[in-house]
Amino acid sequence: MFMKKLVEKASIKKSTGWNSDGIKCSDVEPRVVFHYGIPSNSNTFAYDPIQRLLAISTKDGRIKLFGKDNTQALLQSKEPELSKFLQFFYNHGILVNVTSKNDIEVWDMENKNLSHVHAFQQEITSFAIIQQTSFMYVGDSFGNVSVLKFDKESCRIEQTNYTIPFSVSHGNATEVSSEIAVTHILPQPMAESKRVLIIYKEGLLTLWELRQNRSIFTTGGNLLQSLQHHETTKVTSACWACPLGTRVVVGYNNGEILVWSVPSNPNSKPGLASESGTQNSPICKLNVGYKLNKIPIASLKWTYADGKASRLYVTGASNFESENLSQVVLLNEHTETRTIKLGLHLPEPCIDMEIISSSSDQTKHRQDIFLLLGKSGHIYAYDDSSIEKYLLQCQTRSHQSLPKELMVKMPFSDSSITAAKFVTDNPSLSSDEDYVHLSKDIPHLFSFESKAKDGTAPFSGFFKVKNLYITGHNNGAINFWDVSTPIFIPIISLKQQSEDDSTLSGIPVTALFFDCNSRLLLSGDQSGMVRIYKFKPEPYSTENSFLSLQGSSKKGNNHIIHSIKLIKINGSVLSINISPNSKHLAIGTDQGYVSVIDMEGPTQLYQQHIESELSTGIISVQFQTCNLHGFEKNVLAIATKDCSVFALDSDTGNKLSTNMVQPKKPSRAFFMHILDGKDGSESLLLLCAEKALYLYSFTHVMQGVKKVVCKKKFHSSCCYASTFSTSSDVGLVLLFTNGRVEIRSLPELSLLKETLIRGFTCSTPKSNSLSDTSICSSLEGDIVMANADQEIFVISVLSHKKVFRLLDFATQIFQKDLILSQEALVSAGPIVQKEKKKGLFSSVIKDITGTKSKPVPEIETEDSRESFKELSTIFSTTNFQVQAEDTNCKQKNGDEDEDELDIDDIDIDIDIDIPAEKPKEQNMLAALNKQNLANKFQVFKGKLKQMKPKNEKNSTREEQPDEKAVSVDQIKRKYGFSKAGDSSVAKLAESKLQDNVRKLQGINLRATEMQDTAKSFSSLAKQMLQTEQDRRSS
Repeated sequence: MFMKKLVEKASIKKSTGWNSDGIKCSDVEPRVVFHYGIPSNSNTFAYDPIQRLLAISTKDGRIKLFGKDNTQALLQSKEPELSKFLQFFYNHGILVNVTSKNDIEVWDMENKNLSHVHAFQQEITSFAIIQQTSFMYVGDSFGNVSVLKFDKESCRIEQTNYTIPFSVSHGNATEVSSEIAVTHILPQPMAESKRVLIIYKEGLLTLWELRQNRSIFTTGGNLLQSLQHHETTKVTSACWACPLGTRVVVGYNNGEILVWSVPSNPNSKPGLASESGTQNSPICKLNVGYKLNKIPIASLKWTYADGKASRLYVTGASNFESENLSQVVLLNEHTETRTIKLGLHLPEPCIDMEIISSSSDQTKHRQDIFLLLGKSGHIYAYDDSSIEKYLLQCQTRSHQSLPKELMVKMPFSDSSITAAKFVTDNPSLSSDEDYVHLSKDIPHLFSFESKAKDGTAPFSGFFKVKNLYITGHNNGAINFWDVSTPIFIPIISLKQQSEDDSTLSGIPVTALFFDCNSRLLLSGDQSGMVRIYKFKPEPYSTENSFLSLQGSSKKGNNHIIHSIKLIKINGSVLSINISPNSKHLAIGTDQGYVSVIDMEGPTQLYQQHIESELSTGIISVQFQTCNLHGFEKNVLAIATKDCSVFALDSDTGNKLSTNMVQPKKPSRAFFMHILDGKDGSESLLLLCAEKALYLYSFTHVMQGVKKVVCKKKFHSSCCYASTFSTSSDVGLVLLFTNGRVEIRSLPELSLLKETLIRGFTCSTPKSNSLSDTSICSSLEGDIVMANADQEIFVISVLSHKKVFRLLDFATQIFQKDLILSQEALVSAGPIVQKEKKKGLFSSVIKDITGTKSKPVPEIETEDSRESFKELSTIFSTTNFQVQAEDTNCKQKNGDEDEDELDIDDIDIDIDIDIPAEKPKEQNMLAALNKQNLANKFQVFKGKLKQMKPKNEKNSTREEQPDEKAVSVDQIKRKYGFSKAGDSSVAKLAESKLQDNVRKLQGINLRATEMQDTAKSFSSLAKQMLQTEQDRRSS
């Protein structure tokens, strides 16, 4: 194979006379430099409310990140796997992605790389992170819950010793169904370090106490099946609906949405036994139309809004068709009597949703945006405040207007891109500081703002733009973008059709040509209209900023445009080119017409119609000067869609040969380029089609000789080709429909390097229709691929080429130096305020202050730092494995005598002689150190387990030599015991018991004092209340 390539290379050089070695492998490195916009095949949302960082995972293993100041970054997994779960460790710069292969990926946001991949052994069915910690819950298909830890120092995930087995958490083993997978794991709000709610697919809900290592509350399960008349129901979604964790909303596969009550503090008062243990039935059922059509509830999301406007966002399964698959339900005091809802009528089903904030430092105005991810990968945005306003107006039966959705796409592009040009490496005079300022003023991709903010720098000329991106659109507009940085900054929008017409034509632009030196812009549209824009000399006046972005005006266009000339030809314009030696313009159309225009008039010099059996579309026209029969000739080379190539005399329009050069098995052609000969070598014509690549002698083309110099067949369909140049050589870049990029040398066409652009797809447009994908490239090989106004890939080919300025700034999505204020911490979580009205969900707020109508659970206010720190101790302990070992040990030694309980094992270490300071408003129960009692209880349990070894040690100690008896007596004397043999064990026990009784009496005295103090405070409060009422009445 190697020898064959050498022979081919030598034969090409010999037949063409090309002696250049061409571009080397070390010169090229195809890679994605930047990705802009929403990735295709989007699948899952994740949001960090503190960093304001949005992550979107895809079905092919990519993760797109959107940060502050329009920063964006694209991550890519090693394998193109679907993402099942995606979640942030808030404000830690860590993103966890669970793939369909049950691999847990840890991504570092600061460095934008993959830190670790943990292969989980079971099928992961649920996942949850305990925020403010480094721990995460993982539920599997067998009903077990594992606790994993992310170690920041080693950047690895570690399996902890703590597990929640299905056999223990589920309860009654006789009621186990076949659907035992854990579908949801919800740490309880206000007690994340103490309890977690586990929901099984069969419908059972169990509240697990981490410290007590047991289930303290269960509901659902067989009870749910009986409520559904023994209809098989499965849990499909769930979320909390209370800032205190006392209400949970569960969605089922039959369209049912039930609200269950969960105890917030089961151990606070013994009189609340009815709120712990087992619940008989759900407290509420939401009828919003899903059950009628048996549409499974795909996802639920709840947001708290001052109690009165709390909302539940609901989406149905995406494989069902219904007008109201996505709804928002108002949850407040009226929910029991009247369901107030809003149906979001989107053009497609949705697969995920999220609420983000788009507030900025400049405006200090917070705007919450509700995002819906469509099945096609498009994102729809709603102003969340408008949803809230609509629901509240429905509640009062006042006039309301429906919130409008906004499809998220590239800003300032009102319609699809149909043609594009990319110009790079212009001399740029703008500073980095100017671009940093501009990037902050450009509206966020998800923002509802439709124009740039005030203070944006005006456009004074192309000489300040390093990289220029020109786009023609479906509505006839032409936009100019400054892409010197990865942030696409709009600078000009041309909407004028002529000097007297400043309105949009509404006809798609199909071809563009821009000459940097002469500042000449040529455009052709689908109707055959060609426009010649001549720009004024630079610098331009700065009286207007971002020209015509808010609607074109004649005055705005005249600011930069010297003249606009029009000429009409037959057919839709496919190709445009300018002669370098004259002011002639060549145009090719889809109907086979080739026209040459003198731009001074403009006047048409001649027109040729090319007939073809397969396709008459003219894909390319190129002027060339060459020697023919010893004479210099001005030639116009032409290529058609059916792979035919021929030449015309560019001065007269006559064909140089009656024969057209065409391969035996032609396919759709889309690119032609003439390679100029060097040092006496002849010129070559390169033609690229979907199935093959052809290299002809240009002399043979002019003569009509069907002889191929070199041919390369493709294994997959090619959709784009372009040449690029270095200081001395020329190369070829090929892009295939499956996303593969190939770099080949010229003229040998040998493969230098290749890569795969994941997520990019390009389909062949249907007849008489425009493609959704727009691709263009610069002379240096930098490629811009726009996919349906949703995303843009920027690819660089040369190894040492630096395409963008401020690339690091534009991709720095994580704010390392972010200092959290108390306001920021509060905004990240629910804000609980008082609510006086009665109702199902308003009673949740009443739990905070308490009422006299009924006893309510005591709301926990824990020290989060201490509680979360204690989790490390809890999760580092093997909870159920030790018990299993102890059980086996007891089975083996079942015939042996049980250990006797020694009174010495009970120790109450409380000194009643030390006076304690009594702070005001201190609760009596809080005076007892719960942590100390828990520790004592653990020590006592440990002593019980060690009773057997202890007795064995005592028997061994009796057999020790007499010389150690003295040391033993000294130890006993030190701790208040008499010498060995002086007293009996009974006397020692009696003394110890009396000491403990005295300490317990001291505790009773302290409790009585505290109770009296509490009564005095209560009496004082009543007196103050009575005095205030008397004062107001008087």
